[in-house]
Amino acid sequence: MEKKNIVVIGLGGVGGYFGFKINQFNEKENPFRITFVARSKTYDVVSENGLTLLSPEHPENITKPDEIVQSISEINNADLVLICVKEYDLENVCEQLKQVISTNTILLPLMNGVDIYDRVKKIIPENTILPACVYVASHIKEKGIVEHKGKPGKLIFGKDPSNASENVEWIINLMTDSRITFDFKKNSFADIWTKFIFVASFGLVSAKYNSSIGTVCNDTVQKQEATAIMKEVKAIADKKSIGLPSDIIEKSFEKASTFPPATPTSLQLDINVKQQNNELELFAGAIIHYGKELGIETPSTQKIHQELTEKIQQLSL
Repeated sequence: MEKKNIVVIGLGGVGGYFGFKINQFNEKENPFRITFVARSKTYDVVSENGLTLLSPEHPENITKPDEIVQSISEINNADLVLICVKEYDLENVCEQLKQVISTNTILLPLMNGVDIYDRVKKIIPENTILPACVYVASHIKEKGIVEHKGKPGKLIFGKDPSNASENVEWIINLMTDSRITFDFKKNSFADIWTKFIFVASFGLVSAKYNSSIGTVCNDTVQKQEATAIMKEVKAIADKKSIGLPSDIIEKSFEKASTFPPATPTSLQLDINVKQQNNELELFAGAIIHYGKELGIETPSTQKIHQELTEKIQQLSL
């Protein structure tokens, strides 16, 4: 029987961490064929030296895949594709994937956003897409080297609501064998929206004020703005029957209080260091889009979206 082929697209903080764990298991047991897709310098480093993960979980910190390619067009016979790219690359990646996968290929986007499933489904409607969100403190230390700190990364994923009968038991077994901490649920959307309500509100407000998670919690004005955004997200989630708990806003601030006060957010860092690409549309854009689609007013999100758009333009001058 031919081995199933697992493809990991993107070896950043998320793809590098989860791809490493899957490939390290596979190096020892060899039940699958693993392909990494990486660009330019990352491709060169991993081709020559393997993928390095600096993590308290893994004393053996280098792993080499069966194959590494530079382009999605080089993928062959993929059974499972882990999409681990920045959200602004998603449509481009899906358009390329559409040319090389079969309808039997299962897609697992390891990205944090409430619209990721819909965006993939729009381009690749025939395939099974497993809705997911991830929790992992990892980043690229240098090309081909990913650093992970803190608790083990966690993956939450669930069945495709448009194809709930798809057998994904082998993927669940893969995660277990790879020693990935995960929850598999029939419906993972409540978890996805629970994470989103936190990262979107804190990301947008901290980016506007160039502040931290602790400041958003403790500054009266910033906390009010974050709360207003959370209320708009909650209203959208309720209209979509996502099933968020009634105390989700209080729970989100409780969660924030467990972080070191000076903790930044990725959106705050990207905007204020003048990163060309950022997650403004992943957060504010998605809220505004769903609001319009469902007839829900989103004035607080629209206001901060406008303010951040102007800030980005000013910083780029």
